Formats: sequence, structure tokens, C-alpha cells
Amino acid sequence: MPKSVLTVDDSKTIRDMVSFTLKKAGYDVTEAADGSAGLTIATRQKFDCIITDLNMPGLDGLALTKAIRANPSNRATPILLLTTEADPAKKAAGREAGATGWLVKPFNPEKLVETVRKVCP
Repeated sequence: MPKSVLTVDDSKTIRDMVSFTLKKAGYDVTEAADGSAGLTIATRQKFDCIITDLNMPGLDGLALTKAIRANPSNRATPILLLTTEADPAKKAAGREAGATGWLVKPFNPEKLVETVRKVCP
């Protein structure tokens, strides 16, 4: 059975690129268009990995990460932040929120798959 990944991004183009890349690598991918939708999906279904954008309207990636971590069944789920931000303070805030890792857009497809495989063997 393939590993399941939830990808959350307000950019349809990024969601499509992440989904295409991971599906090609054999993952089952579910998409959410914003943090609120991502949280709703993550509370209803268990995922092997969650990839979220940082800057989204409404519930941003940090708030989403904290909310997902608040659910005991998701405390160990790998959460990767995929963002245009490279500021060390933002990365520290991501770690503090409970993020497992950080990838910078534009992402390298091979690096994305490699990172997901690493956090979700």
C-alpha cells in the first residue's frame, strides 16, 4: 500500500507540481487549498507525511502545524514546510511549531522525493 501524503498550499500550481512529483514516485496524494481545509482533512484521515506552505491566507503553515501537532494521533507525523521563506528566524519558528523539515520553493523534484522518503521511510 502506498504511503499517503497531504499537501497544503494556496497555489494550485504548487499543489499540482508537488502532487505530480509525489504520485510519480508512488505516493498517494491528497490536496488542500488552504490551512483550514488541510486541518479538516488531517483530522479526518491519517497521513504518513504532511507538506504545507508557510504563507497562506487564514490559517498559515505555522498555525496549521501547531493545530495538527495538538492532535495526539498526529504528534509523530512528519510535517514539512515548503515555502519561499529562507529566513533563519522563520525556520526556527517552524521548528518551534513542530515542523520536521523545511524545503525552499522553487523546489527540486528529486530533493522533494528524497526528503519525503527520509522522513517517511
